Amino acid sequence: MEKKEYTIDAKGKRLGRVATEAASILLGKDSTSFARHVAAPVSVKILNASELDISEKRSGEIFQRYTGYPGGRREETLGHLAKRQGYSEVVTRVISGMIPKNKLHKVRMNNLEISE
Repeated sequence: MEKKEYTIDAKGKRLGRVATEAASILLGKDSTSFARHVAAPVSVKILNASELDISEKRSGEIFQRYTGYPGGRREETLGHLAKRQGYSEVVTRVISGMIPKNKLHKVRMNNLEISE
């Protein structure tokens, strides 16, 4: 099977709309040969990630991670994460949260490319 390429222009769109569209394509839900146990042969490119339409309310949303140590929960707002690492990291984390955490998670996420 040859790899299909999809391009999503994020300019002026909401973060969740772009993320669900990309996650659905990465899972292979749009193809007729969909199988849960196989990573779809697709690649998704998201353009203009820095021009997403993110409201003030949404920019205060909290992302959490855990270091593995006692008391190691770290919290960071979406706005701060965007300043620190860029909007591509924000989009990556949102899409990563929409894909099942199994052996195919890393394979599917490697098929995602985001440009600001």
